[in-house]
Amino acid sequence: MTPAKSLKVGLVQQHCIADRAANLRESIKGIREAAAKGARLVLLQELHTGLYFCQTEDTHVFDQAETIPGPSTQELGAVARNWAW
Repeated sequence: MTPAKSLKVGLVQQHCIADRAANLRESIKGIREAAAKGARLVLLQELHTGLYFCQTEDTHVFDQAETIPGPSTQELGAVARNWAW
């Protein structure tokens, strides 16, 4: 039987504001903190780049959706590539 391998997981939960760039900076800060503590997989909260708008259906906020790949995946991918494992 092969010994079980472990994976240290980090979770980032944050307060978000209407400023996407500020929210993404906060997410990246949390990712770096978790990785510095040994996390090899870091999970972010749903809608981490903007305000939580799901209690009502407001078409004005639909433009927050991003393609994949897109701006957030490019920025977060750069963070992952630059982290020294």
